[in-house]
Amino acid sequence: MKSVWKRAAGVGAVIAATTLAAAPDAHAATSASATITAGSLAFASSPASIAFSATLTGADQTSTAAQAFDVSDATGSGAGWNVTATSTTFTTGGGSPKTLSTSATTVQTAPTVACDASVTCTTATNAITYPFVLPAGTTAPTAQKLYNAALNTGMGNQTVTGSFRLAIPGNTYAGTYSSTWTYSLVSAP
Repeated sequence: MKSVWKRAAGVGAVIAATTLAAAPDAHAATSASATITAGSLAFASSPASIAFSATLTGADQTSTAAQAFDVSDATGSGAGWNVTATSTTFTTGGGSPKTLSTSATTVQTAPTVACDASVTCTTATNAITYPFVLPAGTTAPTAQKLYNAALNTGMGNQTVTGSFRLAIPGNTYAGTYSSTWTYSLVSAP
């Protein structure tokens, strides 16, 4: 009986030694990398047309309308950006056109900004002073900064919404007036 016991103990020791030698290393080091390529700076969608309406009363009045700019800064640079604006004078056109003042359109207070739905963004920090007078002329004059994003802000997709105000003097002729507005999105604050 003694020899059987010894043999069984010997086989168990060999199995235990084999099991320990085959155990994998519990710690291993590896590396990971991610290549993130810069995208572009652009309007995510073209700004929609804006329309004002008013009924003449003989008194000076204003009409307001909102304008949204969906800005996409996918550059990953943190360089900031700005929206510039210019326009032609509101006119009825035709042989004897009636016009509104070249300073008729203003933005009285800073536009609001919010990340687009389901987007993580760094909202723009704006440094433009208001009221802003939209430049206007028979030929559109030099564009001016309407809104900007300081360095390291304005990254990702976000919507900037401004409230435009059109001044309508009491002595304005009735009619349909039109103006062409031009916006540019430019890199740098």
